[in-house]
Amino acid sequence: MNRPALSWKIGSALGIPIHIHVSWILIFILVSWTLASDYLPEHLPGLSAVRYWVMGGVATVFLFLSVLLHELGHCYVARRCHIPIERITLFVFGGVAQMRKEAPSPSAEALIAVAGPLVSFGLGGVCLGVALLLELTQQGFSFHGMIVLCILLGTVNLQLGLFNLLPGFPLDGGRILRAGLWAWGLDFHQATKRAAMAGFGFGALFGLVGLLTLAGSLTGWLSASAASGGGWAVCMGMFLCAAALVSRRQAAFRHALMTVPVRELMTRTVMALSPGSTLDDAVDGRFQPYGYGAFPVVDNGHLLGLVTVQDVQAVPTALWSRRRIEEIMRPAVPSLFVGPEAPILQAMAQMAQGGWDRLVVVQDETVIGLVTQSGIVRFLQRYRG
Repeated sequence: MNRPALSWKIGSALGIPIHIHVSWILIFILVSWTLASDYLPEHLPGLSAVRYWVMGGVATVFLFLSVLLHELGHCYVARRCHIPIERITLFVFGGVAQMRKEAPSPSAEALIAVAGPLVSFGLGGVCLGVALLLELTQQGFSFHGMIVLCILLGTVNLQLGLFNLLPGFPLDGGRILRAGLWAWGLDFHQATKRAAMAGFGFGALFGLVGLLTLAGSLTGWLSASAASGGGWAVCMGMFLCAAALVSRRQAAFRHALMTVPVRELMTRTVMALSPGSTLDDAVDGRFQPYGYGAFPVVDNGHLLGLVTVQDVQAVPTALWSRRRIEEIMRPAVPSLFVGPEAPILQAMAQMAQGGWDRLVVVQDETVIGLVTQSGIVRFLQRYRG
């Protein structure tokens, strides 16, 4: 996956790169301002504005550390299931752990999904427990500021865990729902579509509640302070709806990669090299006229290897008339060829594994076509378009 636009690395945890999206700055300022202008003055009256802002900033950092620990909970279990993690990105609505492949089974999917909320519930319980302990032990000392911070962190972590358990994809509860649907007989693609639609439904419900709250606040049916909560609900609803639709499209796209066979986009006319040809013949007859970066080496329909432009250029020009293709070719290895019924996703994985920009399509030990990176890119562009 490509690095999210406008994000940068700030460190790593458990060997996983941690990135912050530029939108995180917006939410950091907004949450700090909300705490400094409303929550902290209400619970800790009499302090200076500067102190409120400092405390609000510190509290916001701890809140985002809670989100990071939530995502690390997912990552820890994912690694136990042999799923590599590319990075964790913190952005305007929290964080996301980017995994390089899907869970291998419904049980693994459910365990990975539930790990984040469990971390949030654990953090919430610890913070509220510390607040209670400080309340009971403060004799001659005032821990009121620490108590307020711990209650805030504990409450937010509990809310974070509960919110993420809503059964709508891409929330953790939606992933648990997908695991259940997957285990009960639907394939991964269909389970993802159903869970994503549930996520869209919850997003629409959040947005509707938010709009009704805003309307109630503007008409006087609700207090003016309710408008803030209504605005957050509308934003969250829009985010959930958009994320659900993107997840549904991504599932359909991945399903196509897993089901469309190589034969649908392979080139059937194969320009090949003979193992006994000289490099002069190869350059004059293949590389210069067609401009391809590599050609398979074929003898009586059987694949022997591959020769690239770099392989030819590594030989001094003066020797091209005496060196034969079979002397410089790269021998055929399993990652170089693929069957016509193999899915596109397998071909992409083999290209990445072997460092190839093309694969030879072989059926019954006979070369019948080529599949290239450019051909796959054109297919992806047509499919997404």
